[in-house]
Amino acid sequence: MADRRPVFLLLVAPALTMVLVLFVYPLGYSLVSAFTARDGHASLDNFAKTFELYGTDIVFTLVIVVASTLLIGLFAAAIGGYLVLGAHPAAVAVLKWLYRWPLFVPFIVAAQCMRTFLAKNGMLNNTIEALGLVDVGSLSGLLDWRGIIVTFVWKETPFVALLVSGAMAALDRASIEAARNLGAGDVRVLGEIVLPQVAGVMTVGLVLAFVTMLSVLSVPIMISGGSPTMITVDMAFRVNSYSDYGVANALGFVSYAMAGLAAWVYLRRSAASGGAL
Repeated sequence: MADRRPVFLLLVAPALTMVLVLFVYPLGYSLVSAFTARDGHASLDNFAKTFELYGTDIVFTLVIVVASTLLIGLFAAAIGGYLVLGAHPAAVAVLKWLYRWPLFVPFIVAAQCMRTFLAKNGMLNNTIEALGLVDVGSLSGLLDWRGIIVTFVWKETPFVALLVSGAMAALDRASIEAARNLGAGDVRVLGEIVLPQVAGVMTVGLVLAFVTMLSVLSVPIMISGGSPTMITVDMAFRVNSYSDYGVANALGFVSYAMAGLAAWVYLRRSAASGGAL
């Protein structure tokens, strides 16, 4: 075994080098830069400037991502529950085909489509007017924080729903049928029998969706050009307009902290359940 160790190291070396060069080094450099002033000395000036200029945007980002995550969880549970418990095979087949489409749409394409769909004279308002429900002149577009949430939820729900529905389909149906035989409706079966058994998978999916939404630049910059905005837009602005990598990396550190909080929630839940998903 000892003779094969150099061979193993040689096989691992290319992948390890890529990880170090493309991920570990940039991460370390950004962390050091966040705590370094322009004169090269260690300082918290970048963080002071960050919270002074972008404190509102930090709160806005957290609210947007948390709200989107909660809605994603709700819709993913509903979709997965209907795929497993639905009594209409045709509707289940259509839903299986339809809900996965956003998985194949990049965020930048989703943002551009939503600009057309959610604008004041976009497809959504024109459709509502064509149905005779309202006058489009009295409506406003959703190209603001609401549009960001709609885009995030539409894009990320299929990913979480795919994980959740797969976990639900793998459950032993004996408990489901037993609950139905005792008179429980589908909503009660979903909430009290199915979801508790797939809570670990749901948590994993929501944490991954949370972290993904934190890193997206195209959606907030294309959907809502006003203020407040998400910190990814602020990071791009500091770099492109001022070459201020210190403040940009301080904003990045804040996003690391948010992602770390989501990871802590998952790890705490995993530890409480004995490490099982």
